[in-house]
Amino acid sequence: MIHFIIGGARSGKSSYAENLARNSGSDVIYIATAQAYDDEMQRRIQQHKNQRPGAWVTVEEPIEISDVIRNESAVNNCLLIDCLTLWVTNLLSADKDITDYKDRLVDAIGRVKGDIILVSNETGMGVVPMGELTRRYCDEAGWLHQKIAALADQVVLMVAGIPVVIKPVSTDFKHNS
Repeated sequence: MIHFIIGGARSGKSSYAENLARNSGSDVIYIATAQAYDDEMQRRIQQHKNQRPGAWVTVEEPIEISDVIRNESAVNNCLLIDCLTLWVTNLLSADKDITDYKDRLVDAIGRVKGDIILVSNETGMGVVPMGELTRRYCDEAGWLHQKIAALADQVVLMVAGIPVVIKPVSTDFKHNS
């Protein structure tokens, strides 16, 4: 099953995704994309680490998440990626070919043998940013979100800690794991 959890900052995305993973009955592989460039971000990362169960395996990978997905995909694994917008930031900062990386990610997600939960920030509900780099960031994240949502079995928008299902799991479709 492919779950896509999207929402604004402090909307409850990570907590909701972690509860899904915890209740999956599978071994959880947490793929963290954040990089700590300052003390405040280091504190945020540490807070996320502290709230994860000790039995979960954490893989910190800011760029090559499609490789981690391929390597860790197994029927009895639940992969949790937090978060895709930080990943897009990492790609832009490293001047990577974002189209190639997005295509590789979508391909890897489509081949997952167990469950996968993807978390991302909704950046498209505000005004169009003034700066070129910020506009590109919002565009790239938005296009990625559309691809992930199309592929996902379920899409949940988090609003003020409340999950709003915007793409329910179809009762007519069974995802081949």
